[in-house]
Amino acid sequence: MKKEQNKGRMTSSEVLMVPSADGELDSRRRRQFGRRSFLKGLGMAGATLLPASALLATKVRANPGDASGSLTRGDAAILRFLAAAEIIESDLWEQYWELGGNQQPDFASTNPATGVAPAPTGGNTPYTNGLLILDGDMPQYIQDNTDDEFSHANFLIAYLVSKGASVSELLQLTGTEFRTLPGSQADGSRKKGRLTNLTQLTIDTSYWGRYRTDSKNPDLDPTFKFDQAVPSLGTDKHTAIPRTNDDNTAQGGNLITAIAFTAGFHFGFIEQGGTSLYPSLAQRVTDPEVLRILLSIGPTETMHFQTWHDKAGNANTNPNGPPANAPFTVTDFPAPKGNGSTVTFFDLHFPPSQGGVASETLQANLIMPEPTPFLNRKFPICSIIRPTNTTGAAMGAAAALTADGLFRGQTDAFMDLIQDLAADADRAIREDV
Repeated sequence: MKKEQNKGRMTSSEVLMVPSADGELDSRRRRQFGRRSFLKGLGMAGATLLPASALLATKVRANPGDASGSLTRGDAAILRFLAAAEIIESDLWEQYWELGGNQQPDFASTNPATGVAPAPTGGNTPYTNGLLILDGDMPQYIQDNTDDEFSHANFLIAYLVSKGASVSELLQLTGTEFRTLPGSQADGSRKKGRLTNLTQLTIDTSYWGRYRTDSKNPDLDPTFKFDQAVPSLGTDKHTAIPRTNDDNTAQGGNLITAIAFTAGFHFGFIEQGGTSLYPSLAQRVTDPEVLRILLSIGPTETMHFQTWHDKAGNANTNPNGPPANAPFTVTDFPAPKGNGSTVTFFDLHFPPSQGGVASETLQANLIMPEPTPFLNRKFPICSIIRPTNTTGAAMGAAAALTADGLFRGQTDAFMDLIQDLAADADRAIREDV
């Protein structure tokens, strides 16, 4: 449970001593941010780690009010940014769980925004049925992923507090100040304010080609265009949740199926980000215990990613094929009721000779990371997480989430806060202690 402080919340089941942050927050609000317009202007290029020169150009002076307690300033900044990312994930996963989760009260962790575990909503049956096409265990996997993100956010906040580090910005994120986005109004939704927008997404599915190529690595080939599993999701705006009950029945049920398939690919996009972010930032930490935290949480994000990577490939596939299913194309309601966008899902299980589109870089069941060049092309290729370049990693992650559309409708103050946390994390350096 949480208690009100600085428009945020804290666990009330234990007294957490938080340093006074009023002066710190006022100082931050007075600062001028070129980063906000920088990130808001990003296109899909923001969905991968950006060139270091572009990211470094956005940095500002360190704020002396960033209390780090017994941690180094860099370690505290990294943990704060990761906690913010987990709070954001907690918000979006809670939305997915309300509509498509297993609807069982079996959370091991509490929601960092409320201090209590979510109560079943009854879910949204047509949406859940669409997700079940991807895998019969999707509702359970959604519940587990949601629970995991809750636990990550709660742990990181509590750890920072235990070290005397400031968490005032994190309390803003867990509080109500920025939870103003409307979210779904369909059956199953709590119809409450949200941090994230899942109804106007522009999803980069190039992670599909990135993990299947054996000759390119975004760390070594930052301008290379990797094959996208669903190219049409990378243009215009698409909803990954039913906005109203009208979405459930439109076009004979085809629209809600397309919405569920969109969610499946968005799950993978979100979790591949954490898969890269933790090892990228781990290279900057100083304290072995902080390193242990990053090395322990990061692999759980990878487990999430591989699960969703596997399940999304079942969108529009013929389970009795070959031949492959024909392309599945759906157009959304026109604005303002919908986004007016069109999406096409191809059968990724079969090659063109069998009616599909599955080249080696698109084949659905190739979910193990293909060996690829690493560090230097003079070395043999190696199966790795990619990217893991540490330069600009946090700002790259913030840019990717912005380009994804998660923050459409958010305030300038929210964007300032996220970008400031990211810039602080990217300034961190490993110190000799």
